[in-house]
Amino acid sequence: MRLQRTIAGLSGAAIVVASFAGVTTAAAAPDAGGRGPETDTASQGAPSFAELVRAARTGPAAKASDGAIDMPTSYPYQPELTVYPPEENDATRLNETIAYSDLAPRLTELMAASDRVSTQVVGQSTLGRDLYLVTLTAPEGRGETARQTKWRDEIRTDPVKAARNAELAAGYKTPIWISSNIHGNEWEGTDAAMQVIEDLATSQDAETLALLENHRLYFSLTLNPDGRTAATRATTLGLDANRDMVTGTTPEARSFVATTQALQPLYAADFHGYTNVLQVEPCGPPHGENYEYDLFIPHGYALALQVEADVVDAEIPGNRYFNPATGGTTTTNTGYIKIPYRDTPSGWDDYPPIFTAQYAAYHGAVTATVELPMGRTGATTTPQNARINTEVARVTIESMLRYVAANSDAMLADQIEAFGRGLAGAPKDALTTADVSAVPGPDEWKEHWDFVDDQDPVELPRAYVIPVGDAQRSGSDAEALVDALLFHGVQVGTLARTTTVGGVTYPAGSFVVDMHQPRRGLANVLLDLGTDISAKVPSMYDVSAWSLAYLWGATVDKVGSTTDPAIGTVVPLHRVPQDGVLPKRADHVTFDVAGVEDYRALNALLDAGAPVWLLDDGRAVVGPEGLAAAADVVVEHDIPFEAATAEDVAALDDATELEDVTVAYVGTQDDLLSLTELGFDDLVRVTAAGVQAGAATGTTGLEEADVLWVGSSFSLPAGSAGRAYVQEWVDAGGSIVGRTNQAFTVASTYGLVSGTVVAGNSSGNGIVDVDTPEGSIFTAYEQETSFVYPAYWFTNLGEGTTAEQLYDADEPFLAGHWRATGAGTNGPASAAGNAAVVSGEAESGARAVVFGTSPFYRTHTKGAMSQAAQAIFWAATGS
Repeated sequence: MRLQRTIAGLSGAAIVVASFAGVTTAAAAPDAGGRGPETDTASQGAPSFAELVRAARTGPAAKASDGAIDMPTSYPYQPELTVYPPEENDATRLNETIAYSDLAPRLTELMAASDRVSTQVVGQSTLGRDLYLVTLTAPEGRGETARQTKWRDEIRTDPVKAARNAELAAGYKTPIWISSNIHGNEWEGTDAAMQVIEDLATSQDAETLALLENHRLYFSLTLNPDGRTAATRATTLGLDANRDMVTGTTPEARSFVATTQALQPLYAADFHGYTNVLQVEPCGPPHGENYEYDLFIPHGYALALQVEADVVDAEIPGNRYFNPATGGTTTTNTGYIKIPYRDTPSGWDDYPPIFTAQYAAYHGAVTATVELPMGRTGATTTPQNARINTEVARVTIESMLRYVAANSDAMLADQIEAFGRGLAGAPKDALTTADVSAVPGPDEWKEHWDFVDDQDPVELPRAYVIPVGDAQRSGSDAEALVDALLFHGVQVGTLARTTTVGGVTYPAGSFVVDMHQPRRGLANVLLDLGTDISAKVPSMYDVSAWSLAYLWGATVDKVGSTTDPAIGTVVPLHRVPQDGVLPKRADHVTFDVAGVEDYRALNALLDAGAPVWLLDDGRAVVGPEGLAAAADVVVEHDIPFEAATAEDVAALDDATELEDVTVAYVGTQDDLLSLTELGFDDLVRVTAAGVQAGAATGTTGLEEADVLWVGSSFSLPAGSAGRAYVQEWVDAGGSIVGRTNQAFTVASTYGLVSGTVVAGNSSGNGIVDVDTPEGSIFTAYEQETSFVYPAYWFTNLGEGTTAEQLYDADEPFLAGHWRATGAGTNGPASAAGNAAVVSGEAESGARAVVFGTSPFYRTHTKGAMSQAAQAIFWAATGS
């Protein structure tokens, strides 16, 4: 199969640009913390956003597991860097920070002046700008670099040996990683990093020489150069890359993931802004249950305290300080910065691994997100505030380097221990108040730990098994899931022979994630269900549940206990094998249409003009005239076709032949990216204002559309020309599919559904248990779980409105944070047993499907994404 085919669908840096003319600076937006809520839409560059998405998704993505980044074989490594032209509307001109176009020239000058400085390109942004990784270290010959690489791998793959290796202990150059600017409109971490690099490149003081002799210092200068230039938080795809570490839709996040694996840092800090006062993690509760927190918090908190002391002592003019008495900030030096673990009891947690720092922690690092103090006053910070932030960041970086240099032996021992626990398969011990006193290392953190900080228990399985064959809901989704695990550096294998475990027989070739592996915390946090933490804290910072096993459409079994013997003979897997095939001497062929890749293949066939029918059992049949297109689909989408039986061909008399579907849409980047990932390439963006303006001339965007997808507001006043035009379109057979109360309102306005839509708590999010009624449009490949953020449900369904999916009547909420507020009617108990997805149909043949779940959430919910595609085809064609 093609590598990383699902999560890579939108992440290839396929656009090569010699100039970025036309990229504009974003309008002013209110300040939010660097990990704050997403507010940006996509940067609007020279190509249209839709064109950019289509171009980006065509680029093949290389496998990004261990070693995918070609690290230098000696240091310094000083290649010629591409120099990018200045941008006329570069946002950095407003706050006088470093322009992206200046980075390559300055790095080139540094490399010419110093053999301590190396620069490599570790990916490209969505618009094709190089992503730089700068390394500062004492020069190394090929032999020394090979020895360092061997030790790095030994720490992870043979931690018992590493713990006894005296040469490693004495000679390993422990890696420290500083990254910046993943949010494009948070600039100053880049400038501070450049100042530190320039100082270290030439300084001859003994402390610097020792630092570079004993460590490798890595700097990712700007993780989002497109956003830096255009003053947008999001990448050019419109997604927040600092929410994308698990899903990996953006090339910027994928580069960070690959770099994390390649560096295996001892400590990693990611610089953001703006929170009115310097803020340095660790975080407050709840703490992710899969972290080895006893190995994380001691040095994480002690380092934050040292940063606090150093920044306070620096007396930086214009800086602000934390006032613990009021919880606010002040220009008076109180002696405090803000440390969430100590100062934020709720609302700044490290629970999800979607952020840079929290993700890197699962690769053995102690980590922190750093928030700089002085915020934007318009599109950017002011030059004066930028200078303050840069100085604060510089002092912070230097303090971090000093701390790790002084404590690297103990921190390295902790990293080795973390990998050792995973490889040995020891039961996971949750850190709780009962254990705090016995944790070795720095103990300043202990006085602040209370029961709310206690980690929830985790029962680790011996393995996760992803079956192949009849027991697998979707072969393509299963392969995409395994592809994602390999992308993250999780070890996966396949059963060498048919194996029975706990009374369940798994065919040879089934995928196995043995939980006796170094990155077991990462494996489990990606695959496990998670926990209902609604009662633990009043609020959460961001998403509270995610799961490849429960949300990506594949069947995944959690097998045994970590103390059980190994499951059969497992052959290590390095890439998912291709299984696409087109039978010879068959005039009709079939394939399952169950997963995201299947729908991409289906849309490719229809786009090529192939005759295709959908059968009631969920399979597609391709006729003789489509076999050439099917051959292309085997290559492009790795589809395993089978010869159609006589019964299959006979069933075509009662089946509807599909047509290439044109989808008009109103919505967010989640809608556009997800529809594109599903292969709907005939997309037309519409707005209520555009429909109103174009109603008289027939230029609304609906003219050629089969389906209108509604992902946001689409309100036209009663009696308006626009509403009348949409009604005529529906009366002529146009269908409406979408999500949330907005879609229900639109579908009910035009007579396709009736009932009452109820909104859950707006911040409630997580994994829900859903049931599929008999006869549902989802019956062929039903799923047992879905995702909400927030949930909607439908009651008082009118005649002709049908529940296609229901929230479970007994336990609808499985994992995440969703509690009732106000009158108490917007929690899980109120949703129980009610419709999660509804459909309706008019006499004209127009149909509607409305999701109360979140099928396109941040492009992560792959399983529900395929259900949205099924709904679109059902609404458009009756199949």
